[in-house]
Amino acid sequence: MNQQLVDQPRAPQRRTEGRNGVRWRGAVGGILAALAGLAAGSVAAGLLGTSQTPVVAIGSAFIDRVPPWLKDLAISWFGTNDKTALRVGIVIVLLALAAIGGILAVRRYWAGALIIVVLTGAAVIAAATRADAGQTGFLPSAVAGITALIILRLFSRRLEPLLQGPDDGVSRRGFLQLSAGVAIGSAAVGLLGRVVSGNRAAVADARKALNLPKPPSLDAPAGAQAEGAVPWVTPNDDFYRIDTALSVPQILPSDWKLRVHGMVDREIELSFDDLLKRPVLHKWVTLTCVSNEVGGDLIGNAMWSGVLLKDLLQEAGPSSDADAIQSTSKDGFTAGTPLSTLLDDRQAMLAYAMNGQPLPVEHGFPVRIVVPGLYGYVSATKWLTDIEVTRFDQFEGYWTPRGWSALGPIKLSSRIDVPGGKEVPAGQVTVAGVAWDQHVGVSKVEVRVDGGPWHEATLATDASIDTWRQWHWTWDNAPHGMHMLQSRAFDAKGNPQVEASASPAPNGATGLHTVSVKVN
Repeated sequence: MNQQLVDQPRAPQRRTEGRNGVRWRGAVGGILAALAGLAAGSVAAGLLGTSQTPVVAIGSAFIDRVPPWLKDLAISWFGTNDKTALRVGIVIVLLALAAIGGILAVRRYWAGALIIVVLTGAAVIAAATRADAGQTGFLPSAVAGITALIILRLFSRRLEPLLQGPDDGVSRRGFLQLSAGVAIGSAAVGLLGRVVSGNRAAVADARKALNLPKPPSLDAPAGAQAEGAVPWVTPNDDFYRIDTALSVPQILPSDWKLRVHGMVDREIELSFDDLLKRPVLHKWVTLTCVSNEVGGDLIGNAMWSGVLLKDLLQEAGPSSDADAIQSTSKDGFTAGTPLSTLLDDRQAMLAYAMNGQPLPVEHGFPVRIVVPGLYGYVSATKWLTDIEVTRFDQFEGYWTPRGWSALGPIKLSSRIDVPGGKEVPAGQVTVAGVAWDQHVGVSKVEVRVDGGPWHEATLATDASIDTWRQWHWTWDNAPHGMHMLQSRAFDAKGNPQVEASASPAPNGATGLHTVSVKVN
């Protein structure tokens, strides 16, 4: 009996192990085929001078079609790293689908190839329908797909003998050699893609070489400087970035042109040198994103340098029937801005410098629009290339058909930064933060504890109605235990901020910022 058990054949187990091994190798082959395709697509994009790699094409299409609630969710989860998260997510999904395609291609090449073809078609269509794609924007995705199909076929042929019998060692070595070759080749091609897309380095060098007019002192206004509070000036590296550009446009100042046209008496075209010859304006402006939650950090204050947009528009001679401009970015983003806000005294500008430095590339280099008092989605077009004077009833900005209001005036709000939910010792506690209502101004900030009476805070000197105001309040004899702090601001006319809670969509969040703090 024992001898019979020992002599029983084990072929079915070996067959199962063999099938699993082939599947595993097929998945690896599919992943390597996809990586080779992505590398080839990046080289093609660099040679063609386009940003539309397959990942960028698919990601940009996703951004264009995402509903507002999902956009806000992504920002709340990932903050200004939302685009990095999207890139990583796209690559993971592509590689997972490619692995499935590799497994299918071992037995039926056409089945695995079909997955690659569908993914390629989606990327090609996504790239071709982008406003900034140009006539060749779809080619990198096409090159990526063709490359992936070729590599997938090589792997499927290499693995076919394993379906006929057990691995004899030769097939394993051949698979490993092919895998190593494809991996090394993909890495080399990917590196080549970075080299041929040298526009990034050229733009960085051109930015460093600029000699722009220097702004006045960047010193903070007197008063209300509390330890731990946000600084008056937001450093460029810390300034929030929210936009639709999955791949940041790279524009040389020597290549930049701005066209002003539409309902005007005369069309104007400006180069970057033309812009620098005009009178320079230095202005403190606090920018706020409409996606900013109550108490959020999608807000920053900077010294912007540039030229008055009002002067340029008046030279063009806008029609009396016009009530808006449609500004367009290099990446195809559009914003609709009320013409009246560009012609009044708020000094909307074409900015080319930020805190005494040329605009960071991520913030719109070489030129962007800055309009005090409006949320960025209706005004702050980065990588600006076109301004059309028009009417609101003749177009919609990028975000309007996606559920956001056509007009976007910033709402009065305040935020508590200190103590920020930390544990503090009993006794005297400093409460501090910022308040803002750009182009209206903040006249007062109040703080209350545990829903009790409101106490007026001390405000910093008002540098401008277009910037935030720092404030602080001293909480004397703070008792032990958990407490709830709230702040509210009043505008220059004495109106308090809205206390009812509302989400950012469709035109900005409202409500009182509330912070819990433990007093030891």
